[in-house]
Amino acid sequence: MTIERALLTFAIVGLAACSDLNLPDAVFPNVVDTLTLSSIIDTPVNEPSAYSIPDRRLVRTDLTSSFDFAYLRDGSRNLLVPLDGFDLGGRSSNPGLQASTVPFGAIVDPPNNGYATTDSLALAVGDVVVARSRVACFLGVPQYAKLEVLSFDATRRTMTFRVVANTNCGYRSLALGIPTE
Repeated sequence: MTIERALLTFAIVGLAACSDLNLPDAVFPNVVDTLTLSSIIDTPVNEPSAYSIPDRRLVRTDLTSSFDFAYLRDGSRNLLVPLDGFDLGGRSSNPGLQASTVPFGAIVDPPNNGYATTDSLALAVGDVVVARSRVACFLGVPQYAKLEVLSFDATRRTMTFRVVANTNCGYRSLALGIPTE
């Protein structure tokens, strides 16, 4: 690694590690979306089974591997599986999931570490999860989201959840509105 590249990497990490006045202004408000995912198995292929935090949208896994986690109904178990759980990751900062005991509305500052990147996370109605994205923003840092499971439909093999995803590169806050940190 050249000295210039090392300095650039250090500068990017430094920018991402803290709230920095040199970041461009955040422009995308954090809002609550209510969405429904279909299980990645035993549902029609044209039904979205995964979620992309940086894009703040559901995605079809037959069209792209640019997602952060997918829903899987395995028998009577409901699971979220991070990208690497499908051996599709391999990035320097893999998407991850972390169960939270903090209520959905109270989560503002997502944890820096402790994310499961290869293991699935079993879910029940009311569970709250904090998620870290794959690196997709120009600073080379992940983005964050929080979600709460609202319901499961065993017949349709779906999960409905509410989510707040911060899509402003370099900003971590999951408070509603335009982030300042």
